[in-house]
Amino acid sequence: MQTVVTCHRYGLFEVPTRRARHPIIYDSKGKDSNVKHRKLGKSELQVSVVGLGCNNFGFVANMDVEASRKVVDKAIDAGINFFDTSDSYGSSEEILGEVLGERRKKIVLATKFGSQLDQEGRKKGASRAYIFSAIESSLQRLRTDWIDLYQLYRPDPNTPMEETLRALDDLVLQGKVRHIGCSNLSAAQLVEAHSIAEDNKLTRFVSSQDEYSLLVRDIERELLPVVEKYGMAELPYFPLASGLLTGKYRKGQAAPKGSRLAEKQGLADRYLNETNLEKVERLEQFAKEHGHTVLELAFSWLLARPAVANVIAGATKPEQVEKNAQSANWDLSRAGI
Repeated sequence: MQTVVTCHRYGLFEVPTRRARHPIIYDSKGKDSNVKHRKLGKSELQVSVVGLGCNNFGFVANMDVEASRKVVDKAIDAGINFFDTSDSYGSSEEILGEVLGERRKKIVLATKFGSQLDQEGRKKGASRAYIFSAIESSLQRLRTDWIDLYQLYRPDPNTPMEETLRALDDLVLQGKVRHIGCSNLSAAQLVEAHSIAEDNKLTRFVSSQDEYSLLVRDIERELLPVVEKYGMAELPYFPLASGLLTGKYRKGQAAPKGSRLAEKQGLADRYLNETNLEKVERLEQFAKEHGHTVLELAFSWLLARPAVANVIAGATKPEQVEKNAQSANWDLSRAGI
């Protein structure tokens, strides 16, 4: 591939004259699959409507390689083809790279950059120099030559959005990144990013990853309408409100021993309150009246939103993956929603 040297306000750099070709990822059908697939925004990628959040691998739940392998194997068997991680999730990228092996070519691999990785604060942000360093590290850890969806984890107040987008555009031209996405931006920041990309003919964000659930609906006020306007995909994280929407927590009762909200006080302080527990009770009753579970309601309600392409859910056990995969098939329009 030939390269050209180009110069702009953010420095001298070398990029290919044409985009690299990547494998075509079709609807992945595992041996036990009944998971549907949707288009990821305006990209050509088809992603399973349920994705696997990989922050438990060597990070939140500190899962080792073999425990992670069982979860990944079950996800692939269930037809899940979207795997989301981050360079800030401890050893998650390394574990995922080892576990996937040759199967990496058959899945949609998403990772993120931008979070602070060191105590000194040098490894963070969205500057051109840092992005070029971060992508090489992620590629090495994930044992791959390209990332299908490379996401800005959070806005960087110290770097102009144009510099970030030009760097990401160059990574797409180099073939190291297939598409780019963002996470945790405000509506105004997303509008700015879209305008800059459009005015300068740069690669645009195809997705926005944000907290969204039946209990946390803040993005509906401003951000989600912008996502829909630009034809982007919304990728909700924490779809179960850190487990509150699984139905395992009850008003007036202590959180089950070993559960996330029993062991993570910060999460318990945020989610485990009487107001939320009363909402969950009402949601459970509604689901039960229609022959379903609150887990199915949580997934299917999100997937009834027009912009939602994929719901990202973590898991520590294969059985959880299986339940998640089976929980996205309730057609809420038949229930009058």
